Amino acid sequence: MTFPLTRHRRLRASAAIRSLVQENSLSVDDLIAPIFLAQGTGVRQPVVSMPGVYNWSLDTMEEELAQIVACGIRAVLVFGVPDAQEKDALGTCAYHAEGIVQEGIRRIKRRYPELLVIADTCLCEFTDHGHCGVVRKEAGGAVIDNDASLELLVKTAVSQAEAGADIIAPSNMMDGFVLSIRKGLDEAGYEHVPIMSYAVKYASAYYGPFREAAQSAPQFGDRKSYQMDPANAREAIREARSDIEEGADFLMVKPGLAYLDIVRQLRERFDAPLVVYNVSGEYAMIKAAAEQGWIDERAVVLETLLGMKRAGADLIITYHAKDAAKWLRESGER
Repeated sequence: MTFPLTRHRRLRASAAIRSLVQENSLSVDDLIAPIFLAQGTGVRQPVVSMPGVYNWSLDTMEEELAQIVACGIRAVLVFGVPDAQEKDALGTCAYHAEGIVQEGIRRIKRRYPELLVIADTCLCEFTDHGHCGVVRKEAGGAVIDNDASLELLVKTAVSQAEAGADIIAPSNMMDGFVLSIRKGLDEAGYEHVPIMSYAVKYASAYYGPFREAAQSAPQFGDRKSYQMDPANAREAIREARSDIEEGADFLMVKPGLAYLDIVRQLRERFDAPLVVYNVSGEYAMIKAAAEQGWIDERAVVLETLLGMKRAGADLIITYHAKDAAKWLRESGER
């Protein structure tokens, strides 16, 4: 018998000793803040399902960027929200040199050269059908043409690198997307630009609020032919291994909370930096419960993000980034 010789509560007796033996920690340096850039002027459009999140035009985004930088956050993930009339079947404005993402990147880097700018690389916000690739009509219905999509994704990635993106983050889940983008970047002279692959992206119901923010819901069908089945875990290992072999510098799991087992499995198998996306639905649920007074928002947010670190994440993309950074600073964390 170990008791009474072994008393685990000895190491929980005071705040000082609990801090001394704490196994995992959360830092401002772990956080990446998403930002949605919309066309037009004077845009500060609230995302109704995501309290505290806005679509910003290029002339108003300084308000958001200044807050992000003041919080000590060092990286942003940029999404583009083009006007509906600019969308087409091939997502042309995704890779246009003067597109909303490209122009946004240039302006951010001019204003905050030390801020790390990560470019989401996909077509869904820019296509009139809302899918992440090229749609091909067949007798049995519409399908997403994997290899035709790769050509456009490479063009998008290269245009983002040309605009000054520090990291390319392809989120489309096409087979071979990392290899194609790596070759395209290298051939264009951007061999120094790393790829943060959305390696394991599930066809999740947690994305609903994001699709409102990015105006990217598919106009027909769903994304289950290219995003992963939530029931599958071994497939996630295959996806991640393929991306590492193709040249990914970071691996990502999306969403976070319902997939922390996947985060742990990837952490145990791969040494690459591991990113978790704390997605819009997770954010919205916490916000809604907090507004009702049902939970302590600060405590729940920090516990949630710490849980992602404990599962094995090195970095967390989260809409809570500014609040979390403020709370960490108040508690004396970096």
